[in-house]
Amino acid sequence: MTIAGQGEGNLTGSFAGLRVLDFSTTIAGPHCTRMLADMGAEVIKIETAEGETMRTRPPVRNHCSTAFGQLNVGKNSVVLDLKSPAGVEAVRRLIASTDVLVENFRPGVMKRLKLDHDSLRALNSKLIYCSISGYGQTGPSAELPAYAPVIHAASGYEMAHLAYQPGRTRPDYCGIYHADVLTGVYAFGAIGAALHQRQVTGKGQHIDVSMLESMLSLTLNELQWSQFEVKPTQRPMFGPIETSDGYVMVAIASEKTFQSLMQVIGHPEWVSDPRFARYADRRENWMELMEGVEAWSRSISTAQCLAALNAEGVPSSAYRTVRQALADPQVAHRGALTEVEDGGGTFRVLSLPFRMSGAKVSAARKMATLGEHTSAYLRQAGLSDNEIAAFAEEPAVVARR
Repeated sequence: MTIAGQGEGNLTGSFAGLRVLDFSTTIAGPHCTRMLADMGAEVIKIETAEGETMRTRPPVRNHCSTAFGQLNVGKNSVVLDLKSPAGVEAVRRLIASTDVLVENFRPGVMKRLKLDHDSLRALNSKLIYCSISGYGQTGPSAELPAYAPVIHAASGYEMAHLAYQPGRTRPDYCGIYHADVLTGVYAFGAIGAALHQRQVTGKGQHIDVSMLESMLSLTLNELQWSQFEVKPTQRPMFGPIETSDGYVMVAIASEKTFQSLMQVIGHPEWVSDPRFARYADRRENWMELMEGVEAWSRSISTAQCLAALNAEGVPSSAYRTVRQALADPQVAHRGALTEVEDGGGTFRVLSLPFRMSGAKVSAARKMATLGEHTSAYLRQAGLSDNEIAAFAEEPAVVARR
């Protein structure tokens, strides 16, 4: 039995009743608004007639992208031409009933469209307006184009990562977009804080989220090492140890885990050895210590190694693929995956990584089609049937980030 839904009953999401207008594209903004949707918010995704660019990203089945679905399930799709006066006017009408707006265009785009924070707060003083950008809304780098791989390089993250790969000088290729996901989560947290503050002040505000600063927050040690000299270890402290048939990650991060590991490898006397007894000396002689650990691990299989480490409470794992991780019984127990239906069939998305005892936290089960909710929202905004019909005849083009 999974724990998904346990205790939820007829609970609603924490953000039920919250209306979000989502102008964001690609990953960072959509990830943020997908989190809001999973927690009960009504998210209205504004798209072009061609649809957001992620709709073409593989895997694609019957013109439906599951990558797009992962980021946008649970949202309502509205097609508008933001370069037309009618499209802008439709947004302005929707703003009156909107709690949160999220956008991740390059700074200046929304102002040119007259949809920036200063223009819209006059229509709704309670509006929380969240802008996500590469470098922030102001400053010498503000208008530079930026996507996650660029920010990885600009933040120092890639060179910091490379420093842990002995003998290598060329930075890695980028295929996992940490900056997008991390920045989306920071935006989500900031929106939650602004909503709480609005309860006290009755006023909204502008949130300015920087991908560069988000990535800098990952390099905790390096941020300090860049200010004060710290002697590096001969071998990185966290990395694979070799077994007879593969590799295992072992994390020795406390005195207890160090002592337990020494028991596992058959060297309990090393706990009091002057080379390793104190943390500072251990760092100094890390290469020698880990060579001793590998003398043990190379003689046994990965399975045997993990069994011995787990028996003594030493944090460790085999190196798994994402496919293998998703097959972990723990993932099933947590109900971490939700099955979603779109025009191409079904696929699974990752749910939010937390559960709440007093609120429903779950992904929607069905994807909206492009523009599915346009007429309903335009009618709600006060447009006549003739005006709505006119929208359907005009090509919609939205400025890209």
